[in-house]
Amino acid sequence: MTKKQRQSMSELAKESSLYPQEALMPIKEKNKSLQIGMPKEIAMQEKRLVLTPEAVGLLTSNGQRVIVESEAGLPSRYTDKDYSEAGAQICYSPEEALECELVVKVEPPTIEEIDKMKTGATLISALQMGNQVPEFIKALNQKKITAIGFELLEDKVGGMPVVRAMSEIAGSTVMLIAAEYLSSVNNGNGLILGGITGVVPTQVVIIGAGTVAEYAARTALGLGAQIKIFDNHIYKLRRIKHLLGQQVYTSTIDSLTLGEALKNADVVIGALRAEKGRSKVVVSEEMVSCMKPGSIVIDVSIDQGGCVETSELTSHARPIFRKYDVIHYCVPNIPSRVSRTATMALSNIFTPIILQAADVGGINDMIFTYKWFMNGVYTYKGSLTNANLGRKFNMPHKELQLLMAARF
Repeated sequence: MTKKQRQSMSELAKESSLYPQEALMPIKEKNKSLQIGMPKEIAMQEKRLVLTPEAVGLLTSNGQRVIVESEAGLPSRYTDKDYSEAGAQICYSPEEALECELVVKVEPPTIEEIDKMKTGATLISALQMGNQVPEFIKALNQKKITAIGFELLEDKVGGMPVVRAMSEIAGSTVMLIAAEYLSSVNNGNGLILGGITGVVPTQVVIIGAGTVAEYAARTALGLGAQIKIFDNHIYKLRRIKHLLGQQVYTSTIDSLTLGEALKNADVVIGALRAEKGRSKVVVSEEMVSCMKPGSIVIDVSIDQGGCVETSELTSHARPIFRKYDVIHYCVPNIPSRVSRTATMALSNIFTPIILQAADVGGINDMIFTYKWFMNGVYTYKGSLTNANLGRKFNMPHKELQLLMAARF
């Protein structure tokens, strides 16, 4: 091949891109920086938060921006300085926190708070759909807000981490509440919750065999009380005996057996939970009227209507009332009594979720990236529907743009 031919071939190769060409090396995109707003809770006596200062420090050190409304942490004994030193920006109006792309709350937002949120934002909070009105749904739809109800969050094994954490707190706390009102300082019967040598121990009846019952039973047994557990599901009764690690009295719920147990009880814990709708009433007014004077009923299921017929909603300001000389404690938000512990529990659950969402570009990207994250969805931008929800709020399915629960 002549020199002229070689030059021609070389030019042809360059023109045909046969020679290796220089190219810039692709650079991996950094995680998306989320703007997270945590407004002050304005619901009556709500003292919990979603994020602790330690969680905020972890988020900000990973490139996230957290805006906390001033004095939001005071009910849980966290100061603005605690959050500021952790890297949060302190704002002095709820609008600044609510205008973030991701808003985290404990109680459901009011319609006024929804109006202040940015269109297309994401909300993580309790939604309590059984207590909501159609205006609440329409307000979320109007702002195209992706709302995740954390009371319905499931993990990969089907557990409900938020519900379980709050139930553990409620179960441990109810026995401390019972001890308060058994004390003569609070005009109780002057009994110690438990027992000492030579003195008959106090009698505790627990209705329900779920997480609240498990932790209430652990606390009562630790104090030395005698307990009786009632539930209509044999597998739950078998499971709680196994979890407690000892033989305890268990029984299915029937009026005769339960009524006899209530007559001798010093403390009654109502811990039945309904999967849907209202809790079933299993303790009649007649049963309550036959209980010992000064005994205590703590109806933990009051947020679902209660399982004791004489139960009436109370608050932390006025937590008890007496009926048939039986003390009734029917506060729906028991974990707020120990708000710092509850805040830590919530923070441990949601901090990893937010960090994982940031890795993939945000909550919406996480929904469509991980199939396991999306569970129990009523609808998201009209793509999924739920007929029951549509009938409940008297609106077409396609108008519902509410993401009710996620799995992580």
